[in-house]
Amino acid sequence: MPWVLRGLRDGIVTTGYPRRVDGYGAGFRGAVRVLEPEPDPSLTSGLPELCPTGAILVESAEARAVRIDRGRCILCGRCVGARPDLFAFDPLVEVATSSRRALVVPEEPDEDDEVRRIRVQLARRVRALRRSVHIRHLDAGSDGAEEAEIAALTGPIYDLERLGMFFTATPRHADVLLVTGTGTAGMADELRRTFEAMPDPKVVIACGTDATSGGLVGPSYSAGGGIAGLVPVDVFVPGSPPSPFSLLHGLLLAVGLLPVAGRSRC
Repeated sequence: MPWVLRGLRDGIVTTGYPRRVDGYGAGFRGAVRVLEPEPDPSLTSGLPELCPTGAILVESAEARAVRIDRGRCILCGRCVGARPDLFAFDPLVEVATSSRRALVVPEEPDEDDEVRRIRVQLARRVRALRRSVHIRHLDAGSDGAEEAEIAALTGPIYDLERLGMFFTATPRHADVLLVTGTGTAGMADELRRTFEAMPDPKVVIACGTDATSGGLVGPSYSAGGGIAGLVPVDVFVPGSPPSPFSLLHGLLLAVGLLPVAGRSRC
């Protein structure tokens, strides 16, 4: 009976998300933000070379703009360590978005309207999925990091099923296709066949930086540059790997259970 005593001692351990966001602590590496989007041009020399995946974008000297592509960022921290005057970690968990362009921060002035429009369209398309959602996970060339976070969703802390979401072994029963990995050539046909086997309406989530952009290894002769060139992607969840809360945020966004009138808490 040790589980009874443990339950009495610990109480309810299941998160209350999405009603509230559990704090990971100030040191959590949720995302990288730009502290000074328009620094003096003399401070931008060599910035792109700091990032192994090319996530640091420096526009022309006249524009003096520095941006981070979170869709390519693997959260290695090299930019933060080398240039703490320009970059810092943010303890964000709600980083999923329905627009690939919105992962480039700071956003363009018109990006909010574009994201809102896409989210409204997605919410209308998946209106019938809100009560019981079945998820098919497909590994399209992952390193296994995202799989560990996905597995955590089924445990008592995150308890995905309390939200009416369940994993299924067959795409013919699936509403959501959760894809990890870079989209390798060896998995391209399998990914397309899985997508085509799913009934409509259906949603595709690119889980992690590899699935969003190819990450550290793609594109190359064996690794793809993300899955968007193989199947239409509705939601991007950046991170290497994304946290379970980020995955929950992406799933809720995918099935229209987040408000579309404004930006999310991220």
